[in-house]
Parts: sequence; C-alpha cells; structure tokens
Amino acid sequence: MAIGGVGAGGGAGSVEGQQGRSVLVTGGAGFIGTHTVLRLLEKGYAVTAVDNFHNSVPEALDRVRHIVGPALSARLQFIFGDLTIKDDLEKVFAAKRYDAVIHFAGLKAVAESVAHPEMYNRNNIVGTVNLYDVMKKHGCNKLVFSSSATVYGQPEKVPCVEDSPLKALNPYGRTKLYLEEMLRDYQHANPEWRTILLRYFNPIGAHQSGDIGEDPKGVPNNLLPYIQQVAVGRRPELNVYGHDYRTRDGTAVRDYIHVVDLADGHIAALEKLFATPDIGCVAYNLGTGRGTTVLEMVSAFEKAYGKKIPVKMCPRRPGDSEQVYASTAKAEQELGWRAKYGIEEMCRDQWNWARKNPYGYCGDAAENKD
Repeated sequence: MAIGGVGAGGGAGSVEGQQGRSVLVTGGAGFIGTHTVLRLLEKGYAVTAVDNFHNSVPEALDRVRHIVGPALSARLQFIFGDLTIKDDLEKVFAAKRYDAVIHFAGLKAVAESVAHPEMYNRNNIVGTVNLYDVMKKHGCNKLVFSSSATVYGQPEKVPCVEDSPLKALNPYGRTKLYLEEMLRDYQHANPEWRTILLRYFNPIGAHQSGDIGEDPKGVPNNLLPYIQQVAVGRRPELNVYGHDYRTRDGTAVRDYIHVVDLADGHIAALEKLFATPDIGCVAYNLGTGRGTTVLEMVSAFEKAYGKKIPVKMCPRRPGDSEQVYASTAKAEQELGWRAKYGIEEMCRDQWNWARKNPYGYCGDAAENKD
C-alpha cells in the first residue's frame, strides 16, 4: 500500500502540541481512534493518525477536523499505511519524531476471529511486532496498547481485577493475550521502555455532537451498533445471542463504557507514561465497574429512542462469555481516571449519532449495502 500525507494544512506536522509532544495513533480513523484523536487535539498534542481504512473511512477524520476547528486541526496529520507492511511504518517514522504511540490498529470481531483465525494472527500480531521493531529503531519507547477484557475469558469471579487469571476463549482474545505477554517480554529486555496495556470492556456511545460514532462495515458484531441499525430501519430485529445464562434475565452481562470516557482513559495513560520513568509494563481496566445485561441495555436504548426494539432470542455464539465486568480501582488510584457517563448517556449519544447518520459516514443507503 502506498503512503501519502493528507494533512489539515501544509504545516500540520510542525505545530507543537502538549509541551511540544507528538503522538502517533495507529488505527486513528476507527471508532475509538477518532474519539481519542479528538481529545488529544483538545489537550494540545500534535497527532499523526495512521490507518488503512479496512474498517474505517477518511470522512471520520474530516469530521474530527470539523468538530475541533481550524486551529486545533492544524495539529492533525494523516498518513495512509498498513502495519503489516513494515515499509509503510518505516516511512511514517522516518518523516517525523514521535514522543509516544497509541496503538489501536487491529481486527476485533470475536465471531470473525473464530471463522478466520489466520487473519487475526496476521493483522494483530504481525502488525504489532512490526510497530515495536520500527519504534525501537527510531528511539520511540512509550506505548499505550489497546488490549481487551477478552483476555479474562470466562472469569472465575467478577469484577475482573488486573491480576485475575488470564485465559482467552477465542482467537481474537488470544491475539490480545499473546501481545500483552510479548510486550511484557520486550519491556523486560529493554527497561527504558514504558508500556501501558489498557483492557477495554465494551465501548459504546458517540461524541455529543453526533458527528462521529461507530460505523461498522457489514453486519455489526457489537450490540449497540446492531440496535441502532434496527432503530433506523436497516435491520428488522435485534438478535440476542444467549438467553439461558445464569444471570438476572438470562442474557449476557457486560461492562459498557462511553467512548468519550474511554478516550479520556487514553489521555490519562499517556500522561502517566510521560510522568513515570520506571513504570515498566502495566495493565489497567477501563470500564465503569458495573455489569449490564443485554436486555437491560435494550431497555435503556428504547428510552432514548422512544420506541420498542424488536428482539429475537437466539442460541449462544461460540466464544462468548457469560458475565464480564471490571474492577476500575487501579485506574482510579494510579491514573486518576474514572468513567463519568452511565448507560442513559451512552444510549442518548448513540441514538443522536444514529439519528443524524442512519447510514453512517456514507450517508447513502444505496452505497451502504451489507
């Protein structure tokens, strides 16, 4: 894949950010990536986003520029690139010095990983190995890594704490678990490295403007994007996978977190890396610490939407866990971060995004066929 700079103004890369700091964001055009890029810009960082648009579109970063305005968007540079192609990364790092990297790029659908494990190993593992190699070559040794609550598998007890036993149940989760171990090994061999592993729970919601949000290609793999597509008439009903779990209503329990809270968690992690020379490699949960069932989330969305969502109960999916939610005490104590928004605000902002963008960034039903 060729690389081409698409900056917001010719001098995007030269504008000083937070204390002159520059951050590379891989997967910067994705759902969590765009919200984090936006918050980084608002905090004064210079940001370079890299993406290959496998599960994202250029319009998303254009929307970020629109939200933050000309002055802040001058600090944003975009480079098209694929982390599995090492030459792409070499060109990114040869062009500019970065103080830290936030690494989102990778595939994340559980069911897809069960069907195509080789694709997940190639994208998630090879891409991260390449990133580490090129970072090391160019003297960039601060990394915030996008991990996942899937590393806890089916936890023996909840809430999950960071030192809970780790056991992924599906190929996607195993890539995250392997990469966590790999990054620990790398840091042990190179003590000057500073690495934070952020274990996300279930990001939902959207920016309050409704201009950026989650826009999955094809059939959504996560609950809220699927619900919103039912709400706007793109799908006839919501399939609920698993209704015989040992939970309060039989449906699976997850810890849902507002994507803006999650983005702020990355800012807190980044600031921790800059402030703590001997941090080593450490993991933090990013969640709310509260479990919500699928049907409870459907009910919350219905309140924001103002109508009922048609639901079809289906058998469990392979690789899904029964109940997973976070202990957030460590992030609160060591990062000074905690989630601010509840499921009502998450559903409000999700519906605002869906209402304004029923067919996502494309905006055209004819162009957005599944």
